[in-house]
Amino acid sequence: MPEVAVTLPLFLGALLAGITRGKLRAILMLAAPIVGAYLVYTLTPGQNFETTLFGKELTPVRVDSLSVLFGYLFHLAAFIGVVYSLHLKDTPQLVASLAYAACAVGAVFAGDLLALFLYWEGLAITSSILVFARRSGRSLGAGIRYLLVQVFSGVLLLAGTIAWAHGGNGLDFNHIGLESMAGKIIFVAFGIKASFPLMHNWLTDSYPEATPSGTVFLSAFTTKVAIYSLARGYAGTEQLIYIGVTMACFPIFYAVIANDLRRVLAYSLINQLGFMVVGIGIGTELALNGAVAHAFNDVLFKGLLMMSMGAVLHVTGEMRGSELGGLYKKMPKTAILCMIGAASISAFPLFNGFVSKSMIVTAVLEEGYEWVWLGLLFAAAGVFHHAGIKIPFFAFFGHNSKHIETAHEPPKNMLVAMTIAASLCIGIGCFPATLYSLLPYSTDYSPYDASHILSQMQLLAFSALAFLSLKLYKIYPPELRSTHLDAQWVYRRFAPTLIRQSFRFVMSVDQAFRKAVLKLMGRGVLGLARHHRSEGVLARSWPTGSMVFWVAVLLGSTLLMYYV
Repeated sequence: MPEVAVTLPLFLGALLAGITRGKLRAILMLAAPIVGAYLVYTLTPGQNFETTLFGKELTPVRVDSLSVLFGYLFHLAAFIGVVYSLHLKDTPQLVASLAYAACAVGAVFAGDLLALFLYWEGLAITSSILVFARRSGRSLGAGIRYLLVQVFSGVLLLAGTIAWAHGGNGLDFNHIGLESMAGKIIFVAFGIKASFPLMHNWLTDSYPEATPSGTVFLSAFTTKVAIYSLARGYAGTEQLIYIGVTMACFPIFYAVIANDLRRVLAYSLINQLGFMVVGIGIGTELALNGAVAHAFNDVLFKGLLMMSMGAVLHVTGEMRGSELGGLYKKMPKTAILCMIGAASISAFPLFNGFVSKSMIVTAVLEEGYEWVWLGLLFAAAGVFHHAGIKIPFFAFFGHNSKHIETAHEPPKNMLVAMTIAASLCIGIGCFPATLYSLLPYSTDYSPYDASHILSQMQLLAFSALAFLSLKLYKIYPPELRSTHLDAQWVYRRFAPTLIRQSFRFVMSVDQAFRKAVLKLMGRGVLGLARHHRSEGVLARSWPTGSMVFWVAVLLGSTLLMYYV
């Protein structure tokens, strides 16, 4: 049964990568995604694997058009990532990379929430190794924070799954919605991995600290599994439209001022995820096709940009835009490949970003969300500014940096991986029908009509003019070594400071209270001593007549109270 073994080639490849070396390991790692993709090819929609556990009907593997498309995508991403990392001898990183890809494949074929949870946590553990593998103090801290957030997302998913099943809904992973509390909990779990606003900093914190190869894998799997999960469980949820347009817009401001170019791409990734989330929120066939197609294309062009920046980091050891520049002289092939990725993410006609992003924008207009459409236009202009222009400009052009003298092209396997991704970006952009045939819904959408091309070229032209004007008039924010305040400031700076100050306040109040109580008790003891010690009031001799008098007074008072 091929559907049962859909994740086996990648898991087996990860195992063999840990016990083999040299050319044999390279061959086995390259073969794993190829064999896995062939297994996906042999699958037929509806060819599910079902079982029973503790009286619950489970579907560990479900095959339909949506899971098959993501299955192809993740095996393709794994193959390109393996080619890019062939020069490495870091066994833990290589093993984690294939295991990470296997968990992603398992997640998109999971037909029940329990199987999804298991792969969800597998993604967290395997991907964190790619951050730790950088073996620096910054990567260690970022990796720990990343792992905590990802595991917390899994805990929410498990809690929501239990509540969902307890509500009589079973464990099948189909449309969930926000009508129940369980649905809201699962929604937040998906939102964390999809980098919803205020939940996004794990991405911008950890991805720039991962290894060059690790970042390529990270950009392909975790967030795309979240997009798949939202498309499966929350298609047509209107709240996603507004969440998505916010995601598409706010990272632009951070990407423009960020100095670390991989952090720029991390913010750019959130920007592209916003387009996908909007499409899922619209929920029409055209919008869902656009969201899924854009997820497919994003893995290619964002992976290409991550690979080009990883090549720069591999050669120069530097990733700050203020310290780079002029590298096209020694790295012309890498520069050209980077510009192909920049053109693709900017949605130039004849590149793959154009044939998927326009589907989402068209669907938004068709459903009457004019303000959302304007927000997406702003976001599209912004992504061309920071990813289409800033990345290649500051890395390969700009001023001449000190790294030109020692710079050279990266290893051949890196160039081959980037060339594969670049070829696919151009191929899909020129012949989108191949990608469209894999989409969940049949479509006759044509991206290359006069209105789409003209509007997109106008948008790109004015964005380029804005960048040139800002540079010529020296208004463009300079690349500086600085710290930018983001939502993570709340839990990394404000919350710890607030807790420390609150603790100090509580301790000072506690100490003052203790001193007051002890002082009061001391006064009480002294008061009792004055009455009960040998010379105290109660220790004196009292005349019998006085005692009789007070007894009569008490008796009279009691009788008076009784009659009154």
